[in-house]
Amino acid sequence: MWYVKEPSRLNDESIVEHTLNYGDWDDVQKLIKILGIKKTSEIFNKQISQRRVNYDAKILNYFKLYFSKYAA
Repeated sequence: MWYVKEPSRLNDESIVEHTLNYGDWDDVQKLIKILGIKKTSEIFNKQISQRRVNYDAKILNYFKLYFSKYAA
């Protein structure tokens, strides 16, 4: 999120979307450690239920499977 002037003002939804879409595996694990897998999964599932989804198709598929297995 290098393009944001004040990253501390980003909400959890923006951070989850950016990290899952553009982060590496270590970034995802840090995010899950900070927010918890349940909250991360809830945010992701809420985002993908919207009319407009900003996730790459491969990312979307992977994390649907990932969260259904580990956050259920």
